[in-house]
Amino acid sequence: MQIGTHILKNNLIVAPMAGVTDRPFRQLCKTMGAGMAVSEMVSSNSLLWGSEKTRRRANHVGEVSPISVQIAGADPEMMAAAARYNMDQGAQIIDINMGCPAKKICNVMAGSALLRDEVLVKKILEAVVNAVNIPVTLKIRTGWDTQHKNALSIAKIAEKTGIQALAIHGRTRACAYGGQAEYDTIAAVKAAVKIPVIANGDITTPEKAKQIFEYTGVDAIMIGRAAQGRPWIFREINHYLTTGKHLLPPKITEIHHVLINHLNDLYHFYGEYSGVRVARKHISWYTKGLIGSAVFRHTMNQLQTCEQQILATDVFFTELTDHGSRLSYMTSEGMATV
Repeated sequence: MQIGTHILKNNLIVAPMAGVTDRPFRQLCKTMGAGMAVSEMVSSNSLLWGSEKTRRRANHVGEVSPISVQIAGADPEMMAAAARYNMDQGAQIIDINMGCPAKKICNVMAGSALLRDEVLVKKILEAVVNAVNIPVTLKIRTGWDTQHKNALSIAKIAEKTGIQALAIHGRTRACAYGGQAEYDTIAAVKAAVKIPVIANGDITTPEKAKQIFEYTGVDAIMIGRAAQGRPWIFREINHYLTTGKHLLPPKITEIHHVLINHLNDLYHFYGEYSGVRVARKHISWYTKGLIGSAVFRHTMNQLQTCEQQILATDVFFTELTDHGSRLSYMTSEGMATV
């Protein structure tokens, strides 16, 4: 998989997720086998560039290349300025957000709301591509709603304006995250354009990843929610695609080690006050479905310091070792082992 001059180590990409794909999470997923990770979206509003949140999102110190930063907005000139700003801050790839279905984004005609205005889409893409000397990519949905799927039209505009890779979530803006993602539209886009196409949406297992590659012919897949609390999904998929065999699930001791390291990275990145609060959702994802996890999560949400969180996590995982070297938990498909 290649984007501009950047050759990825594989074709597995971490989807941009607001409040999730911060630098600690991106680095962890890359360590666990992801070929690239896209940042949380950065606003194109220059008034926000000095905010603590934006400064953190533009912090790529020590991050493994390539560094892909997503920008969001609806004004071509502001988007161009945001692209230049983030390039100056270390971005090696600029990704344009036209896929976010959140109301607060769509209400200002950004994110997936832009899909309703193809003329404006073209202006934004041209402005950003012309503003920087690094590759520009685009993330979209299949359309605004099921009656207005225009991903193919947007893809052709993207290709003509110089976009160097296109990621498509297999839902419309109206679908949000409900129902099932569809891949027929993604397959049609892949057949119609020459730039790399990346499939996104409901890719949760190695088997599903293989199925999507075969069905759509895409160049890469993008994984979001399935990596929350399960960053090792990238090595599992990569191993399965390469060998046709499943890796053994991680042991309790490894999950414990990964989580503790992740927590310490969060504390260092955010500081104690914010780090403890950001850590809560990650702890919840890592432990969801495990024996005793409901009580553990309730207790965890009351803790106020890094030391308390680390100690509680250590105790929880130490007690789990009494149940075996690997963990069993309930999924929608029945009992599974991790």
